[in-house]
Amino acid sequence: MYEGRIRMRWILLCFMGTLLWGTSQTVHSSVGTYVESKSFKNSVQKEDGNIYGVNADIHIDHAEYKVAYEHGYTNTKHPPLKENLKIDKLFLKYNYDFQNDFAFNINYIHVLHDNIAITDKGKTYGAGLTYRYQKQLNTNFTQYYTDYADFNVLQSDLKMVYAMKIEDVKIKITSDTKYIVIDEKNRNTFTKNADDNYLTSGLKLHLLYDNWHFASAAYVGKRVFAVMDDGFKLQHHAMEFDRTYAVAIGKNISNVVLRLQYIYSHAKELPVENDNVEISNIRFLLNYRF
Repeated sequence: MYEGRIRMRWILLCFMGTLLWGTSQTVHSSVGTYVESKSFKNSVQKEDGNIYGVNADIHIDHAEYKVAYEHGYTNTKHPPLKENLKIDKLFLKYNYDFQNDFAFNINYIHVLHDNIAITDKGKTYGAGLTYRYQKQLNTNFTQYYTDYADFNVLQSDLKMVYAMKIEDVKIKITSDTKYIVIDEKNRNTFTKNADDNYLTSGLKLHLLYDNWHFASAAYVGKRVFAVMDDGFKLQHHAMEFDRTYAVAIGKNISNVVLRLQYIYSHAKELPVENDNVEISNIRFLLNYRF
Protein backbone atom coordinates (compact mmCIF):
# COMPACT_ATOMS: atom_id res chain seq x y z
CA MET A 1 0.00 0.00 0.00
CA TYR A 2 2.79 2.43 0.95
CA GLU A 3 4.77 1.68 -2.23
CA GLY A 4 1.64 2.28 -4.28
CA ARG A 5 1.15 5.71 -2.73
CA ILE A 6 4.79 6.66 -3.39
CA ARG A 7 4.47 5.56 -7.01
CA MET A 8 1.25 7.57 -7.42
CA ARG A 9 2.87 10.71 -6.00
CA TRP A 10 5.92 10.28 -8.27
CA ILE A 11 3.73 9.98 -11.38
CA LEU A 12 1.65 13.02 -10.44
CA LEU A 13 4.77 15.09 -9.72
CA CYS A 14 6.21 14.16 -13.12
CA PHE A 15 2.90 15.04 -14.76
CA MET A 16 2.70 18.43 -13.04
CA GLY A 17 6.35 19.14 -13.84
CA THR A 18 5.75 18.40 -17.51
CA LEU A 19 2.67 20.60 -17.44
CA LEU A 20 4.43 23.58 -15.85
CA TRP A 21 7.49 23.31 -18.09
CA GLY A 22 5.36 22.94 -21.21
CA THR A 23 3.13 25.86 -20.27
CA SER A 24 6.05 28.29 -20.33
CA GLN A 25 7.67 27.02 -23.55
CA THR A 26 5.05 25.61 -25.91
CA VAL A 27 2.01 26.48 -27.99
CA HIS A 28 -0.85 24.38 -29.24
CA SER A 29 -0.53 21.97 -26.33
CA SER A 30 -3.16 20.67 -23.94
CA VAL A 31 -3.83 19.04 -20.60
CA GLY A 32 -6.94 17.10 -19.76
CA THR A 33 -8.85 14.62 -17.71
CA TYR A 34 -11.42 11.94 -18.44
CA VAL A 35 -13.84 9.67 -16.65
CA GLU A 36 -15.37 6.51 -18.06
CA SER A 37 -18.25 4.36 -16.87
CA LYS A 38 -18.49 0.78 -18.14
CA SER A 39 -20.99 -2.04 -17.73
CA PHE A 40 -20.90 -5.72 -18.70
CA LYS A 41 -23.82 -7.86 -19.87
CA ASN A 42 -23.69 -11.69 -19.91
CA SER A 43 -20.25 -11.68 -18.27
CA VAL A 44 -19.49 -14.38 -15.70
CA GLN A 45 -16.62 -12.35 -14.24
CA LYS A 46 -17.37 -8.60 -14.33
CA GLU A 47 -20.33 -6.34 -13.53
CA ASP A 48 -19.49 -2.62 -13.87
CA GLY A 49 -16.78 -0.12 -13.13
CA ASN A 50 -15.15 3.26 -13.69
CA ILE A 51 -11.91 4.63 -15.12
CA TYR A 52 -10.33 7.97 -14.18
CA GLY A 53 -7.45 9.51 -16.11
CA VAL A 54 -5.27 12.59 -16.60
CA ASN A 55 -3.21 13.42 -19.68
CA ALA A 56 -0.95 16.00 -21.27
CA ASP A 57 0.04 16.68 -24.89
CA ILE A 58 3.08 18.96 -25.06
CA HIS A 59 4.57 20.37 -28.30
CA ILE A 60 8.11 21.73 -28.35
CA ASP A 61 9.48 22.76 -31.76
CA HIS A 62 9.08 19.66 -33.99
CA ALA A 63 8.61 17.24 -31.08
CA GLU A 64 5.44 16.11 -29.33
CA TYR A 65 5.31 14.51 -25.88
CA LYS A 66 2.15 12.75 -24.74
CA VAL A 67 1.53 11.17 -21.34
CA ALA A 68 -1.54 9.67 -19.69
CA TYR A 69 -2.13 7.98 -16.37
CA GLU A 70 -5.34 6.15 -15.52
CA HIS A 71 -6.84 4.28 -12.59
CA GLY A 72 -9.64 1.77 -13.05
CA TYR A 73 -11.98 -0.03 -10.65
CA THR A 74 -14.34 -2.84 -11.67
CA ASN A 75 -16.89 -4.70 -9.56
CA THR A 76 -16.47 -8.45 -10.15
CA LYS A 77 -18.58 -11.51 -9.42
CA HIS A 78 -17.69 -13.56 -6.34
CA PRO A 79 -17.15 -16.37 -7.25
CA PRO A 80 -15.38 -17.00 -9.58
CA LEU A 81 -13.21 -14.01 -8.61
CA LYS A 82 -12.23 -13.36 -5.01
CA GLU A 83 -11.97 -9.55 -5.10
CA ASN A 84 -12.85 -6.52 -7.17
CA LEU A 85 -10.47 -5.40 -9.88
CA LYS A 86 -8.10 -2.44 -9.47
CA ILE A 87 -5.84 -1.28 -12.31
CA ASP A 88 -3.26 1.48 -12.80
CA LYS A 89 -1.68 2.16 -16.22
CA LEU A 90 0.85 4.60 -17.63
CA PHE A 91 0.97 5.62 -21.32
CA LEU A 92 3.78 7.56 -23.02
CA LYS A 93 4.32 8.63 -26.62
CA TYR A 94 7.00 10.69 -28.36
CA ASN A 95 6.59 11.97 -31.92
CA TYR A 96 9.13 13.88 -33.99
CA ASP A 97 8.22 15.60 -37.26
CA PHE A 98 11.17 15.80 -39.66
CA GLN A 99 9.36 18.49 -41.72
CA ASN A 100 10.13 16.57 -44.94
CA ASP A 101 7.03 14.38 -45.25
CA PHE A 102 8.24 11.98 -42.53
CA ALA A 103 7.52 11.70 -38.80
CA PHE A 104 8.70 9.16 -36.23
CA ASN A 105 6.94 7.91 -33.10
CA ILE A 106 7.85 5.72 -30.13
CA ASN A 107 5.37 4.37 -27.58
CA TYR A 108 5.50 2.90 -24.09
CA ILE A 109 2.75 1.40 -21.93
CA HIS A 110 3.11 -0.04 -18.44
CA VAL A 111 0.48 -1.96 -16.47
CA LEU A 112 1.63 -0.58 -13.14
CA HIS A 113 -0.81 -2.61 -11.06
CA ASP A 114 -3.48 -5.25 -11.65
CA ASN A 115 -4.53 -7.19 -8.57
CA ILE A 116 -6.18 -10.05 -10.51
CA ALA A 117 -4.75 -10.63 -14.00
CA ILE A 118 -1.53 -12.47 -14.85
CA THR A 119 -0.73 -9.54 -17.15
CA ASP A 120 0.14 -7.40 -14.13
CA LYS A 121 3.40 -5.45 -14.69
CA GLY A 122 3.17 -6.00 -18.46
CA LYS A 123 5.03 -3.55 -20.69
CA THR A 124 4.43 -2.49 -24.29
CA TYR A 125 7.03 -0.95 -26.58
CA GLY A 126 6.22 0.59 -29.95
CA ALA A 127 7.95 2.35 -32.84
CA GLY A 128 6.47 3.76 -36.02
CA LEU A 129 6.93 5.93 -39.08
CA THR A 130 4.49 8.33 -40.74
CA TYR A 131 4.73 9.36 -44.38
CA ARG A 132 2.72 12.21 -45.90
CA TYR A 133 1.90 11.58 -49.56
CA GLN A 134 0.34 15.03 -49.75
CA LYS A 135 -1.24 17.55 -47.41
CA GLN A 136 -4.53 15.63 -47.28
CA LEU A 137 -3.20 12.06 -47.11
CA ASN A 138 -0.75 10.31 -44.80
CA THR A 139 -0.05 6.80 -43.58
CA ASN A 140 1.53 5.41 -40.41
CA PHE A 141 2.99 2.01 -39.65
CA THR A 142 3.67 1.20 -35.98
CA GLN A 143 5.03 -2.05 -34.59
CA TYR A 144 4.19 -2.93 -30.97
CA TYR A 145 5.75 -5.56 -28.72
CA THR A 146 4.07 -6.41 -25.42
CA ASP A 147 5.94 -8.42 -22.80
CA TYR A 148 3.90 -10.29 -20.18
CA ALA A 149 5.22 -12.88 -17.75
CA ASP A 150 3.69 -15.88 -19.57
CA PHE A 151 3.34 -14.68 -23.16
CA ASN A 152 4.25 -11.94 -25.64
CA VAL A 153 2.11 -10.08 -28.16
CA LEU A 154 3.30 -8.69 -31.48
CA GLN A 155 1.00 -6.15 -33.11
CA SER A 156 1.44 -4.44 -36.48
CA ASP A 157 -0.70 -1.36 -37.13
CA LEU A 158 -1.25 0.22 -40.55
CA LYS A 159 -3.23 3.45 -40.50
CA MET A 160 -4.20 5.78 -43.35
CA VAL A 161 -5.70 9.23 -42.81
CA TYR A 162 -7.40 11.37 -45.45
CA ALA A 163 -8.50 14.93 -44.62
CA MET A 164 -10.58 17.28 -46.72
CA LYS A 165 -12.89 20.26 -46.42
CA ILE A 166 -16.36 20.71 -47.91
CA GLU A 167 -17.40 24.34 -47.49
CA ASP A 168 -17.28 24.91 -43.72
CA VAL A 169 -17.03 21.26 -42.72
CA LYS A 170 -13.64 19.68 -42.05
CA ILE A 171 -13.67 15.92 -42.62
CA LYS A 172 -11.15 13.29 -41.59
CA ILE A 173 -11.45 9.62 -42.56
CA THR A 174 -9.14 7.05 -40.97
CA SER A 175 -8.67 3.38 -41.80
CA ASP A 176 -6.92 1.24 -39.18
CA THR A 177 -5.76 -2.37 -39.69
CA LYS A 178 -4.21 -4.46 -36.90
CA TYR A 179 -2.44 -7.81 -37.19
CA ILE A 180 -1.82 -9.50 -33.82
CA VAL A 181 0.38 -12.54 -33.10
CA ILE A 182 0.35 -14.36 -29.74
CA ASP A 183 3.65 -15.89 -28.62
CA GLU A 184 3.07 -18.19 -25.65
CA LYS A 185 6.06 -18.63 -23.32
CA ASN A 186 4.35 -20.65 -20.59
CA ARG A 187 1.04 -22.51 -20.55
CA ASN A 188 -1.54 -20.20 -18.96
CA THR A 189 -5.30 -19.62 -18.70
CA PHE A 190 -5.22 -16.36 -20.69
CA THR A 191 -3.92 -17.76 -23.99
CA LYS A 192 -4.94 -21.43 -23.92
CA ASN A 193 -8.19 -20.68 -25.81
CA ALA A 194 -6.78 -17.87 -27.97
CA ASP A 195 -5.87 -18.17 -31.65
CA ASP A 196 -2.26 -17.81 -32.76
CA ASN A 197 -3.00 -14.64 -34.75
CA TYR A 198 -5.76 -12.10 -35.37
CA LEU A 199 -6.66 -9.54 -38.01
CA THR A 200 -9.04 -6.66 -37.34
CA SER A 201 -9.90 -3.51 -39.29
CA GLY A 202 -11.48 -0.23 -38.29
CA LEU A 203 -12.92 2.82 -40.03
CA LYS A 204 -13.27 6.21 -38.33
CA LEU A 205 -15.03 9.41 -39.39
CA HIS A 206 -14.53 12.82 -37.78
CA LEU A 207 -16.41 16.02 -38.69
CA LEU A 208 -15.69 19.53 -37.42
CA TYR A 209 -18.22 22.29 -38.04
CA ASP A 210 -18.51 25.62 -36.23
CA ASN A 211 -16.54 24.33 -33.20
CA TRP A 212 -18.70 21.17 -33.00
CA HIS A 213 -17.13 17.72 -33.29
CA PHE A 214 -19.00 14.64 -34.54
CA ALA A 215 -17.30 11.26 -34.77
CA SER A 216 -18.05 7.61 -35.33
CA ALA A 217 -15.99 4.42 -35.56
CA ALA A 218 -16.42 0.72 -36.24
CA TYR A 219 -14.03 -2.22 -35.82
CA VAL A 220 -14.77 -5.67 -37.25
CA GLY A 221 -12.68 -8.83 -37.07
CA LYS A 222 -11.47 -10.54 -33.92
CA ARG A 223 -8.74 -9.09 -31.73
CA VAL A 224 -7.25 -9.89 -28.32
CA PHE A 225 -4.66 -8.18 -26.10
CA ALA A 226 -4.76 -5.24 -28.52
CA VAL A 227 -3.17 -1.80 -28.33
CA MET A 228 -5.84 0.76 -29.28
CA ASP A 229 -6.25 4.54 -29.62
CA ASP A 230 -2.75 5.18 -31.04
CA GLY A 231 -1.12 3.60 -28.00
CA PHE A 232 -3.37 5.03 -25.29
CA LYS A 233 -5.55 1.99 -24.62
CA LEU A 234 -4.33 -1.53 -23.80
CA GLN A 235 -6.73 -4.48 -23.65
CA HIS A 236 -4.65 -6.68 -21.34
CA HIS A 237 -7.40 -9.00 -20.08
CA ALA A 238 -8.30 -12.27 -21.83
CA MET A 239 -11.28 -10.99 -23.82
CA GLU A 240 -11.61 -11.73 -27.55
CA PHE A 241 -13.43 -8.81 -29.20
CA ASP A 242 -15.14 -9.37 -32.54
CA ARG A 243 -16.80 -6.00 -33.11
CA THR A 244 -16.81 -2.49 -31.65
CA TYR A 245 -18.92 0.57 -32.52
CA ALA A 246 -18.53 4.12 -31.21
CA VAL A 247 -20.12 7.55 -31.57
CA ALA A 248 -19.03 10.86 -30.10
CA ILE A 249 -19.95 14.52 -29.93
CA GLY A 250 -17.82 17.42 -28.75
CA LYS A 251 -17.67 21.19 -28.49
CA ASN A 252 -14.86 23.77 -28.48
CA ILE A 253 -15.59 26.52 -25.94
CA SER A 254 -12.75 29.05 -26.07
CA ASN A 255 -9.68 27.03 -25.00
CA VAL A 256 -11.72 24.16 -23.55
CA VAL A 257 -12.74 21.06 -25.50
CA LEU A 258 -15.59 18.91 -24.15
CA ARG A 259 -16.35 15.47 -25.60
CA LEU A 260 -18.84 12.71 -24.87
CA GLN A 261 -18.35 9.19 -26.27
CA TYR A 262 -20.37 5.99 -26.30
CA ILE A 263 -18.62 2.71 -27.15
CA TYR A 264 -20.24 -0.71 -27.59
CA SER A 265 -18.22 -3.92 -27.87
CA HIS A 266 -19.08 -7.59 -28.27
CA ALA A 267 -16.61 -10.14 -26.90
CA LYS A 268 -15.84 -13.60 -25.53
CA GLU A 269 -14.23 -14.25 -22.15
CA LEU A 270 -11.45 -16.64 -23.19
CA PRO A 271 -10.53 -18.41 -19.93
CA VAL A 272 -14.08 -19.77 -19.51
CA GLU A 273 -15.07 -19.57 -23.20
CA ASN A 274 -18.09 -17.45 -22.34
CA ASP A 275 -19.46 -15.89 -25.54
CA ASN A 276 -21.93 -13.05 -26.16
CA VAL A 277 -20.48 -10.60 -23.62
CA GLU A 278 -21.60 -7.01 -24.27
CA ILE A 279 -19.61 -4.06 -22.93
CA SER A 280 -20.99 -0.52 -22.89
CA ASN A 281 -18.72 2.45 -22.15
CA ILE A 282 -19.70 6.08 -21.64
CA ARG A 283 -16.72 8.41 -21.58
CA PHE A 284 -16.52 12.13 -20.79
CA LEU A 285 -13.34 14.06 -21.69
CA LEU A 286 -12.24 17.60 -20.88
CA ASN A 287 -9.15 19.25 -22.40
CA TYR A 288 -7.65 22.68 -21.92
CA ARG A 289 -5.55 24.00 -24.83
CA PHE A 290 -2.77 26.57 -24.46
